[in-house]
Parts: sequence; C-alpha cells; structure tokens
Amino acid sequence: MASYGTIQRPSTTSSSSTPSVPTDQPYEPKDSALKRVGDFKLIFPFNIPTTPESAAVRIIKNLGSYGVYYTLFIWLILFISLIPRRKVSLIFLTAMSYVTCLCLLLLRDCVVLQKIIDRRWLLPLLAVVTMVELVVTEAAIHLFVCLGCGIPVVLVHAVLLRPRDDVFVEEASGNVEVLVPLTKDTQNSQFVEDSV
Repeated sequence: MASYGTIQRPSTTSSSSTPSVPTDQPYEPKDSALKRVGDFKLIFPFNIPTTPESAAVRIIKNLGSYGVYYTLFIWLILFISLIPRRKVSLIFLTAMSYVTCLCLLLLRDCVVLQKIIDRRWLLPLLAVVTMVELVVTEAAIHLFVCLGCGIPVVLVHAVLLRPRDDVFVEEASGNVEVLVPLTKDTQNSQFVEDSV
C-alpha cells in the first residue's frame, strides 16, 4: 500500500527484452492483409486491341455490358442540346423516356407481358418513335448532330475498354495461386437481365 499513487518509471539502464531486428532484412508483417498490400498490382482497364476481330468482339461485349450507360450518355447529350430552343421537343423526349421506363418496369414485373412482348423488339420500336417525334417537332438537326457526336465516342470507349472477362487478379490461397475475377460474374444474374 505504500506505492499507491506513485508512478514507477522503468529503468533506462536495463536491457530490452525484445531481440534486435537486423536492418538489412525487409519488414515482414504478420498480418496477411498487410502482406497483400505489398502485392497490389494496378490494372489499367484500357488498352488497344491487337486485331480488328478482337476490336469487334470488344465492341459487342461492351455494348452488351454497358449499353444502358451508352444510351443514357447519348440521351443526356440530346437533352442538353434541346434545352435552349426546342421546348416542345424536350417535352416529347422526356415523355418518351417516361413511357420507356414504365414499359421496362411492366415487363420486369408482369410475367404474362414478358411472354407476349419481347424486350428486344420493344426498345428499338420506342427509339424509332422518339426519333420520329423529334423529326416532326423540327429537332432533326439536334438529333443527327447528337448521334454524330455521341456514337463515335461510344465506339471508341467500347473498343478501348477491356471486357470484364479479361480482368483477373491472382489470389494466393495456401500454396496454390488462383485467378479470381475482379467483378462478380453477373451474366446469369437477374439484375443484368433486367437492366439490358
């Protein structure tokens, strides 16, 4: 009880009980997560395809994977170009976008409509109706300029972006190295089918 409230300081002259680490050896962390940080490799998703056939395959795969995003990109360019002067065309474009979203929601939820109406025919039909409405409302120049500027950008992106199937990471599990995809294979997933 005599040492209650007093602070005891360790002696500076006593030898340390931890062994000294040689400075010529690199630091080896004990945690496996810290070991993996040193093995981190940066994967760049863009590269130039080697042959025209591989470029065509990339375009087809990327249009299938990112078709919704490409469509939204072109739609946004068209929407912004219509804002200053073509108010009626803008209203028709917004209304057709709303109709398209409702049709896609109904097709996703109603099994009977899925058997009657095929989505592969519905979306091009709605795109053609939208284009006809824009031509009738005298916004054809805006439409063709938008398509002329947006489609080459989309095609360049689709050619340069490696498909998700090509991107793999080596993951060490025990002594065996396994190739693991960076993203979950979603080709059989319900969400991908609904969004395309």
